[in-house]
Amino acid sequence: MKVLQFTIPVSHEKSVIVERVCLPYHYPYLHRHKEIQLTWIRKGEGTLIVGNNMHDYSAGDVFLIGANLPHVFKSNPEYFDHNSNKKIEALTVFFNPEGTLLPLFNMAEMKPALTFFQQYQQGFKVPHSIADKVVAAMVALDKASGLDQIIQFFNLIKGITSAKCKLSPLSTYGNLPGITENEGIRIGNIYNYIIQHYSEAITLEDVAKVAYMTPESFCRYFKKHTGNTFISFLNEIRINEACKKLIAHKFESINNVAYKCGFSSITNFNRVFKCVIGVTPKGYIDSYNNNVISLNRAAG
Repeated sequence: MKVLQFTIPVSHEKSVIVERVCLPYHYPYLHRHKEIQLTWIRKGEGTLIVGNNMHDYSAGDVFLIGANLPHVFKSNPEYFDHNSNKKIEALTVFFNPEGTLLPLFNMAEMKPALTFFQQYQQGFKVPHSIADKVVAAMVALDKASGLDQIIQFFNLIKGITSAKCKLSPLSTYGNLPGITENEGIRIGNIYNYIIQHYSEAITLEDVAKVAYMTPESFCRYFKKHTGNTFISFLNEIRINEACKKLIAHKFESINNVAYKCGFSSITNFNRVFKCVIGVTPKGYIDSYNNNVISLNRAAG
């Protein structure tokens, strides 16, 4: 069996690494790396798990993920269907201000940029107001070579740091980057198990076995290293998937969605849904439909 690493090494053939991928689905394992990651989702939908938080993603979204910040782009379930023709496409830029680029970021003119990345170590979603500018710089960087690539990198940094609005962090649990490699592998295995089995009746005993711990020890460990309780993380995964199913209009009933997302009763589903989202499942569908109608009217 292949041993999965938690800290993934990124090629250091260049100071700035550009990676273009076209695959059936995103790399499905929680991991981290020393480089800051800037990813433009060209095609694909799913959930981005960063540290202790979850964020939906779709085509057009751009995310900056801080150095050593554990993350996984979890493609929607249909991308893993053997009969699916769906593909994901993404363009990613990796760079490490504290590696080979350190002399560059130590320049007086670059100190504000270095401070910016230190301030946003927990990452952020690039706001729509500058997303087109950032994507254009990423594409230009991908096409460039040699000295021109460094010039385009300057343009990219200028674009990223031009955001005038307050940027919300992707993760709100600041101690996660400090976990050891072995702890990261164990947490990754736990996350992967929950992500793959959320639709089933997962028990505390089941997931504790994955971590080779007693249930009591596992509860303390998971809370300490993720900032979440096991139940709250599992519920967020399930409700996140339920939201996608509800607005896709490909379900027979709300009850059907509840059972397909791992809930054994509609009463519990409704209670957890309102606790996580703030409204009932029906209220969520009505709100979504009203927003769609409003957007269509505005476009018309």
